[in-house]
Order: sequence, then C-alpha cells, then structure tokens
Amino acid sequence: MDLVAEARAADARIRPHARETPLVEASWLGVEDGTGVRLKLETLQVTGSFKFRGALNKLLTIPEAERARGVVAASTGNHGAAVARAASLLGVPAKVFVPESAAEPKLARIAANGAEIERVPGDPINGERAARAHADANGLPYVSPYNDPQIVAGQATVGLEIARQSGAAPDAVFIPLGGGGLSAGTALALKSVWPAAHVVACSPSNSAVMMRSVEAGEVLDLDSEPTISDGTAGGVEAGAITFELCREFLDEYVEVPEEEIAPALRVTVERELLLAEGSAAVAVAGYLQLAERYRGARDVVIVLSGANIATKTLVGVLSGEA
Repeated sequence: MDLVAEARAADARIRPHARETPLVEASWLGVEDGTGVRLKLETLQVTGSFKFRGALNKLLTIPEAERARGVVAASTGNHGAAVARAASLLGVPAKVFVPESAAEPKLARIAANGAEIERVPGDPINGERAARAHADANGLPYVSPYNDPQIVAGQATVGLEIARQSGAAPDAVFIPLGGGGLSAGTALALKSVWPAAHVVACSPSNSAVMMRSVEAGEVLDLDSEPTISDGTAGGVEAGAITFELCREFLDEYVEVPEEEIAPALRVTVERELLLAEGSAAVAVAGYLQLAERYRGARDVVIVLSGANIATKTLVGVLSGEA
C-alpha cells in the first residue's frame, strides 16, 4: 500500500469533520536563543487530540454494511474518544476496551459520545488483546490505535498540514512517540514533500516501548511504569506495521525522564494559555533537551498531540506537586 497516496486521500476524506489545526509561533520557547519555534496545536482537534484523524479515516474506509453492526477499539482514552465520536457521526455503535488506569476525564469523553466501555486490568496492551479477541469472536471490525494503515494514513495528515502551513522544511519536528502512528505517519508525509526533513520522536522513560524495540531490532514485550504521558503509554502489538515505519522514517529518538515532563507541561500551559496533556509535554521536553543544538535555527516545530488531562493531574502539575 502506498501510504503517502493513502494519506492524501485521507486528507480529503476527513476534511468535512476534522479540523486543520493551527501552527503558531511560540515566542516563549527559543526566544533567548534566537530560535524560531512553532507549535502544531492538535490540542484543538475534535475530541481534543490527533487521534480523531485516524479513527475517522479508518471508519470511513470500512464498508458501510460491515461497520453497521458496530466497531471495537482499545484505548488509554484519546483513541477511544475519537472512535466513539467518529462512530457517532456515522451512526454506528462502538465498544471501547480501556485499562483500569485510564484517566476518568478521558473515559467520560468516550461515554459522552455514546460508546460502551469495558475495563481491562494491567498494561494497556492487555486491552488491545481483549478488544481484538472480542472483535474476532463477534465478527466486528477492530479499530487499532496505531497498527493499521488507514489509522497511520489519517495521522499522517498532520504532516501534510505542516507542509501546507510552512514555506520551507522545518529544521526539525519534535513529536510524541507511543505506538508510532502519529510520529511515523507525520514523518512519512513530511518526507514525501521534503525528503531531508528531520523528525525527532520523544518518549517518556517510564514507557518507551517503541524506542526500545527499535533499538533492539524487534518488537519487545516490556512493562510500562505510570507516566504523566498516559497518551503514549503501553506496549506495542506484535507485528505492528508502525515498527518498520518508525525504523524507516524517524531520524532520532529522545527519552524524557518523568521529572522533565511536568515542568514542560506547566510552562506550556502557563505561557501558551491552553490546555495540554502529558504526551504533548513530552515533545516540548524533548526539544528542551536538544535546544542548544538548534540555537538560532529558523524553524523548529513541536507537535502538541492532545489536551485531555485529568483535573487532579493538571492541578498537581501547576502547583508543582506533580
């Protein structure tokens, strides 16, 4: 499958419902170093995260008769809300398997869009396995959070938008890395326009499964520790198509310790005056780690992947207690 062609088709397909999110200057980042930094605000996307792009594209590519009986998904929150919203728009039922640790605001967003929720104990990868088993047993389409070419094509529209909104290739693009749909999709789309584009994937130390897998040359079954970056948390499904895409299209990886995520989130919320979640802050923290390298660069882009954060977590971050 030509994923670049699929991304361009997805760009047109989802446009009636998904937003083209702003790419705005962040004068509070890089100003002392003379660096031009811009933020891609997926925080303003429908359902509050980039996940709506992939979920909507996937559902629109499932034949109407097949999806009419319902769809099944697994999620730590954002993907589930996106699938629920897309299913609601198309008038089909949805069931979402979630880890017991999922943040309540994210679960509320899933429920508000009419999806049925089923909690699964343990690592989020357990939810993916349970969801696939349920879908197979009932003959229903499974909507993966990342391991599907139509999901990747939908997320790749972020890269196509950055290209449309930029006069030239950015010096670097920093992006959160979980299962790899957003990061690899954005990278392949950008490189279809600018082959030399440099994409930096950022993962929390407490759940850097894809990063470790790429280092090892194979998908690893690793445990994840709790992280503020819950949107990137959890394992990677065996055989995930995003593994090879990450190896091919991502240029660099940055590991972000947990103690760097909260300060990055706090400064983003306070200075940009918008909500952001932990996974968005991972990309900001990744940039801050490498800021000296990009001193004086014309254009660095940071993708803020979502805005769905629990009130308790946000209060802890802003008060300095998290």
